[in-house]
This record gives sequence, structure tokens and C-alpha cells, in this order.
Amino acid sequence: MNEQRQQAYLQLIDELLSCPNGEEPGILQAHQDLLDADFLQTVEAVAEYFAQQGNENNAGWLRNLATQLRGALNLNMSILDLEAYGQFLLEVLQATADSKGDAQVVYPLLAANTDKLNDTFAKLLHRWATNKFAEAEPDTAASIAGLIVNSSNLIQQFPLGNTSRNMEIAITGYEIALTIVTRTVFRQAWARIQNDLGKAYSERIKGNTAENIEQAIAYYIAALEVRTRIDFSQDWARTQHNLGNAYSKRIKGDTAENIEQAIAHYIAALEFRTRIDFSQDWAETQNSLGVAYSKKIKGNTSENIEQAIAHYMAALQVRNHTANPGQEWADTQNNLGAAYSNRIKGDPSKNIEQAITAYSLALKVRIRTTFPNDWAGTQNNLGNAYRDRIRGDKPENIEQAIAVYYLALEVRTRTDFPQEWADTQNNLGNAYSNRIKGDPSENIEQAIAYYRAALEVRTRTTFPQNHAETLFNLGIVYLDAKQFNSAYSTFASAIETVETLRYEIVSGEESKRKQAEKWNQLYRRMVEVCLALGKETEAIEYVERSKTRNLVELILNRDLKTTFPPDVVTKLEQLRDEIASGQYQIQNGKAENPTVLAQHLQELRQQRNELQNQYLPVGYSFKFDRFQSTLDVNTVIVEWYITFEKIIAIVIKPQGQKITVWQSQSEDRKYFYAWINQYLDDYYRQKDQWQNQLEERLKKLAEILQIEEILTIIPKHCDRLILIPHRFLHLLPLHALPVKESYLLDLFPKGVGYAPSCQLLQQVQLRQRNDFQSLFAIQNPTDDLIYADLEVESIQHYFPADKTTVLRQNDATRNALDINLANLAEVNYLHFSCHGSFNLNTPEDSCLYLNGSILNKQVDLNKCLTLGDLFNKDFNLNQCRLVVLSACETGLIDFNNTSDEYIGLPSGFLHAGSSSVVSSLWTVNDLSTALLMIQFNQNMKQDMTVSIALKEAQNRLRNLSLAQFEQILEDLTPQLDKVLAKLRPGQKLIIKEQIKQIKNRGEKPFSHPYYWAGFTAIGI
Repeated sequence: MNEQRQQAYLQLIDELLSCPNGEEPGILQAHQDLLDADFLQTVEAVAEYFAQQGNENNAGWLRNLATQLRGALNLNMSILDLEAYGQFLLEVLQATADSKGDAQVVYPLLAANTDKLNDTFAKLLHRWATNKFAEAEPDTAASIAGLIVNSSNLIQQFPLGNTSRNMEIAITGYEIALTIVTRTVFRQAWARIQNDLGKAYSERIKGNTAENIEQAIAYYIAALEVRTRIDFSQDWARTQHNLGNAYSKRIKGDTAENIEQAIAHYIAALEFRTRIDFSQDWAETQNSLGVAYSKKIKGNTSENIEQAIAHYMAALQVRNHTANPGQEWADTQNNLGAAYSNRIKGDPSKNIEQAITAYSLALKVRIRTTFPNDWAGTQNNLGNAYRDRIRGDKPENIEQAIAVYYLALEVRTRTDFPQEWADTQNNLGNAYSNRIKGDPSENIEQAIAYYRAALEVRTRTTFPQNHAETLFNLGIVYLDAKQFNSAYSTFASAIETVETLRYEIVSGEESKRKQAEKWNQLYRRMVEVCLALGKETEAIEYVERSKTRNLVELILNRDLKTTFPPDVVTKLEQLRDEIASGQYQIQNGKAENPTVLAQHLQELRQQRNELQNQYLPVGYSFKFDRFQSTLDVNTVIVEWYITFEKIIAIVIKPQGQKITVWQSQSEDRKYFYAWINQYLDDYYRQKDQWQNQLEERLKKLAEILQIEEILTIIPKHCDRLILIPHRFLHLLPLHALPVKESYLLDLFPKGVGYAPSCQLLQQVQLRQRNDFQSLFAIQNPTDDLIYADLEVESIQHYFPADKTTVLRQNDATRNALDINLANLAEVNYLHFSCHGSFNLNTPEDSCLYLNGSILNKQVDLNKCLTLGDLFNKDFNLNQCRLVVLSACETGLIDFNNTSDEYIGLPSGFLHAGSSSVVSSLWTVNDLSTALLMIQFNQNMKQDMTVSIALKEAQNRLRNLSLAQFEQILEDLTPQLDKVLAKLRPGQKLIIKEQIKQIKNRGEKPFSHPYYWAGFTAIGI
């Protein structure tokens, strides 16, 4: 079907829908030349589109027209035409029988009669088979059914003609065959047809794609009831492979879990699909594993892509162009090109060139006349590669991309391949939004038109992920064009879809974090739009909706019984269990009607959210005004947010006062990134230089953040400051930013505290923990921190002996801590004085070192307390007011993560139940830390808040004179003697030398920020 005729069909449908009632017959009579099977299929496609849009009037009218057309077309067909179709059907069946299903014999016959591969052929096949089955003996009927199945397989795989119609003919053949081939009589043949139907529905174009894939999964699962691993190992492996394909492209359910299930099925298939015995099958599954790893969400994205490339390379060892220059080789080359296009490792420009090479190789086999659909797919991919190309002339690359997209659309028509058509429409939108040549305003209009066209197919109901992606792309174009109202509505719709997708995730927090990473840009853009429109309150609500979502939800579930009344808890738990059960059914293909169940789950989530929001609106439902009302009259919050263009500081004042948003210049953002890159580079590579330059660097940071200008916005009466950093700002001692002749913390008598987000602060404020009577401490478990012993020996004297537990040195093992887990539920204060480290590559393995955890400089994480351990439900700190992590790097977070999640040891202790966590931002000094902690605990025992106690301790240490230092040493003589008594002579000499060096630093030996500014108080 050409584009001109397709346009004529659409114009006729539009004329029929818009004409006065009663004129339809005359219009149809005037356009008899258009009334054919292609027009009928177009009517059905448009009816389905209106149904998806909720326009049931137009949909119903067109369905009725389609029903009439079916009858009319059959009635009007001449006897000669009917005989021709009947003769063609018999020829296909005969050729299949004579050649035993040889495609080289049957395909020339199909190629000469592509005009007859349509709905009429399918109806004729169904009618002919029904009549034959009625008059034939059972054995003969079974033979005919088998012949129909073999012919259907060939038609399904036939690369020419209309793919959608070929698929519908095959499905008709399989379904009519099943009326004879029953499971009771023909078990193995029945299972084969179930597998074939699964393959057909998995690749079906007509109908709802998501529902087709669900149907495919059901057929494969049915096939496996007969095709068991023991009885039919090769058939079992083939269906396992096919089931992997279905899960790999599944739309419903949790995407991350779908991919994991796909990989599991492929790996199961390889148990029998070995390279030695079944090399082609082995290569097929290797290729499919490559596709799955390219899509994989769990794990490290970069490593997943490398794994995908490895699987493609493995497949090409069998699918090589010399030995097997066929379609399979081209398929893998095309997939390899996609992997190189998305590759993270290696030189980006070289990766794109490799992708272009792979696509070009694929096109040597994927020629338009022989494999038109595959040809169009590779042209589309080639367009993506040219659009992203680094080498060559950028404007020309984009023009090349546009050209090949247009080529793809010659095959990828909306009628025949709606999903693929929409993909290319979206890609054309991307190309025109980045186009350099041509008139800029016209390029923008073109981009908008292509995105809108894509959204006609990429609806929220049918393709929610693609729907959100295209909305985001469209919103960016509106934003760049300064069409802020259009950008706002577009981003809002995208966020609504993304939030719905989040609710469907059942595979755990990692998948939710990966989803947040993917969509973080959407929230950041929305914040920019809100600020441009003067919607400051909405801006902060979108900021909050993008921050710490996983941690907020985990804490909400954990604190359910202390946050909500008992009857509400019961109802929320019932809803949670019912939702989880329904999600499990959908995810594992056990739902009788997935669509109905999915709608019911949406209603249950709405009930849960409405009930929850009456008491604590968080996440998607966060309301700023409710949070602001919880602030103390003298407390002010400064929340930072880094967008694509600038640094934003939101000043949140108490008692319903209007928030103020400070925005930097775009240059300040550039200066900050240059500053933080140098800061981190020195910290990880040149610690001495980092330490020496810390004070000057903090002065520069204060200038970049324009802290003095932000302070002018804060009401004068506010004496308590809460800082909510964003991304890299979490790594920095913002309380120690210089302000004229003092520091930020000096300006707020009630201290400077930190929080990961407003929502998290709102949650921990509900933890009213006033008791501070019981202590549980870990003391120097590696026996190499001399002053850690001094620290804990001093601190424990502030607590009653019967309410104090200290695990010292060799006794401070992971096993001992596990034995005491039940006791931790009653502890008010948990203190760790030990080594710690933040794992930049795997933040979940950040840990506190316990006894026996380090052997030959190797860390045994099983003997440490890791961040992952803190999310175990057995780690319960329900009575804990304070956790102090007196160790190195305990306050660092995953700054490479773009999800805005707060991933670090403090998050683990907040999740476990503590109201406050004191932790460190760098590798701290043993002695200065001990002095700071001793003073901090003295302050805490004077009923100070955590923020005030830490502020006063830091000021004391910072201003400590040599005389005062010597007095402290004298006051601590009993504890110090106790520590020194355990040391070897060489260690005692080291301590004496350290003290001597401290006295040589000057009158105030600890005034440098390195010694006093490294610890922060998070929480309340």
C-alpha cells in the first residue's frame, strides 16, 4: 500500500465521520474504488485508535462500518476472484505437503500472490478448514490440521507482503488447527501449536501490543506444561528461549523484573542449546541474551552493555558472514550496532563509528526488496547513530539522520507498523529539535509535529514508557522555545505517567533507583519551568518529589505503626498486601485478566494514597504548606537544587511566610563544577594538598554559592538553620563556610543541622525520642586507634553502668553485634568509634570495620557492618535518639548517582529508626575526633539538642588554646593512663611525638577546618 492511497483512506474516513447523518451511503458509493481489504484494515485501525483515546462514539461507528464492509466485500467478490483465492490456498497447502515445509519451494508461490495474503485468505482458510474437519475422518482431519500448521509457520515467517496480515493468517491457521489437535489426544502437537501461537502473538502487530505479549506468555506457559525438561528437552529449551523473548519485550509489569525473567529463561535454554550440539540455536540464544543485557536495569549499566556486546560477539562466532551470510548474521550486526551506540566504556566517538559500521554491514543482507521491515529498522537505527555522531560535520550528520529516518518511514507506515512508525516519528522529533541547518523556528515546529504524531500511537495506556519519553522530548522543545505553559503541562503529564510506572515496580529498591536516575532530568526541567512561571511552591514540591523517594517510602513503611492510628495501620496493611498480591499475579502471568486487575490495582493505590495523605503526605503527594506548618517559629531551611542551568537555593521560612528562591548565574554553576572536580581530585589523589587548601577552598565555595546574599533573605530572628544539600553539596561542610570574619554556624545560636530532604525531616520529626540514658558503643575493634579507646572510656562515664554496653577491641565482632541486635531496640545512644569507609563504586558496601574484618589488607564485608545490613528489618533502633559514627567518611554519599537518592551510612541508620546521625565527611584525625566527641557528649548530657551540642563542641575545639589543650590532657589523665598502659613502648613514643607536633602548630592547634568541621548532624 502506498502513502497516497493510505492518505485517501484516511480522508474518506474523516469525511464519513464529519458528514451529516444519512449521507454516508452516498459517500461510500462515490468512492467504491477505495473499498477494499486495505481500506477495511485502515477502518479497524482508526477505530482502535479512537477507543484508546476514549472516543467510543467514533470507535463504535467505525466498528459497525467494518462489520458491514466485511460482508459487502465478500458478497461483491466475483466468482472468479473467490475461485482464485481457493486455488491459491490449495496450492499453498499442496506445496507445503510436497516439499515437507521447504521455504525455498513455498516462498516463490507466496511472493507471486502477495495480493491474496489478506483477511479474505484468512477467512477462506478458516471456512475451508472447518468444512474439511466436519467431513473428514479423525486421522485425516489431524493430518490436515498438521498441514495447516506447517503452512501457517511459513506464512508467519514470510518476509514479503504485509507482515500484519501474514501474522493474522498464521494465527487463524493455528487456532483452527487447535479444534482438532487437542491436548488430550495430541499432547506434543498441541504443545507445538501453543508455542507457535506464542511466537505469533509475541510478534503480532494488530491489536493491543501489551495484551498480545501477555497472550504470548500464556501460550508459552501452556506449552511448557507438556514440553517438560525431562521428556522433551530440546522443545523445552526452544519454548524457554521464546518465553525469554516475550519477557524481554513485555510492557506490563515491572520492566526490570521482566528483563531478569527473560535472562533466566535464556540461561535455562542454554542448558540444552549447547554450542557443540546445537550451534545455531546456541547462537540464537546468545543474540537474545545480548538484547536482554542491553535493556537490563539491574546492576551496573556500563557492565550490562559490555555483557551484551560479549553475547553478540559470541553469536557471531557461529553467525559469521563467510559461513552463514544470512538474516541471522545481519540481525546480530544490527543489535551490535545498537549496543555500540549506547556504550559507556571506551571512546564515545569510536563507539558511534563502530555502530555505523555494524549497521552498514547489516544492510548488506537487510535489503529493502527481500527484508523490508528489517531494512527499515536498521535505517532507523542508523539515523540514531548519525544524529549522535561526534566525528564529521555536525550539521551534515543531522541531515543524514533525517534522510535515513524518512527512508525508514517508506516502510514503517502507521497502518502497517504503528509502533515502529511512532518510534521513527519520535526520532525525527529528536533530529529536528537538534537541527542546525534550516530556519530554527521551523525546525522547532517540525519537532513538535513529529512528537505529537508519535504520541498518537505512544499513548499512556498502550506504551506508557514510550509515552513518557516522547512527552519529555516534547517538553524540552517547548522549554527551549520558552513556551513555558506548554512545557509545564507536557512535563506534568510525563511525571504523572512516570509516577504510575514507579508504582508497578516490584523488583526492589535498586529498580526504583534506576528509574529515578532515568527520569531525574524530567523533574529538574520541571523545576526550571515552574520557576520561569513564578510557581515557587510547585517548584519545591517537584524538587521534593525527585529527592530521597526510596528512603522516604522505606521509612514510611517501617514507621507505619507509630505514624498512623491503629485502625488506619490495619487498613493500609490490607491494601499493601492486596496490591502486592495483584502485582505478583501480573508479573508472573497468573492473572486471569491482567487489564482488569491492573485497573483494580490503580484504584487500590488511590485508596491507599488518599488514606495515607490524611496523616502524612509524602512522595507524589507531598504538600509544601503542610510541611511548612511543622517548622518551629525560629527555624529556617535552605534547600539547594542544581538544575541544568544554575544553582538554586530555596529559603523556607516558618509560619506560612512566602518562600524565596535565590538563583545563581549559569557561570556560577560552571565554577562550582570546576571547584568540586578539583576538590575531589585532590581528596582522592593528593590528601596533603587537599587538607592544606581546604580553608581557602571553602572561602571560594562561599563566593560561588553567594552565601552572604542568601543570608540577607533569612529573617533576623531565626536562630536555627537546617541545610538540605543536593548532589555534590552533600559532601561539603557547608556549616563551615566563611562569612566575613566568622563561619556560618556562628550565626545561628541553636545550631546548623542537615537533612536529606524536607520529607525526610518531616518523618524524623515524628520520632519523639527524649530519653538519653542508655549507651551501646563499639570501641576500637581493629585495635589501632589509640584515641578511640580514650574517647569511649571518657564517654561511658556519662551513662549509668547498668545501661551501658561496650564491645571493646577483640570483642567488637560482627557476631557479637548480631547477638546484641535485640538489645539495640532499647538503646538511646549508639556510638561507633572505629574505622569506616565509603565505597564509591558500590555504596551499599560502605561499612564500619569490626574486629577480624581486615586480614592482609583485605576487607571481609561479612565481618563488617555495611550499609546494606542497616536495611535489614532486624536492625531496629526504635528508641534511638542518636547514632554517632566517629569514624572516617561515614557521612559521604553516592555523588555519582543521579537519582537524587541519599545513599550512605547515615541513610541506613535513619532507616533503622534513629532520629539523628552524626557522621564525618572525610578521613578524620584520631586525636581531634576524640576531643570533639568527648566535648560533644558533655554537651549532650547538659540537655542540648544534637545541633547545638555539635556546634558548641566544634567551636570549642576550633578555639582551643595550647593551655586549654594541656589542661584537657591533664583532666583525662586517668583515662589516658588506662589506654597507655596497654600500649607497646614504640606506640607510646608515637603518641608523645604526636602531642609534641600539635604543640608546634601554634596557639590554636585545632583551628584549621580539617580538625573541627568534618562532622555534621543529620536529622533532628
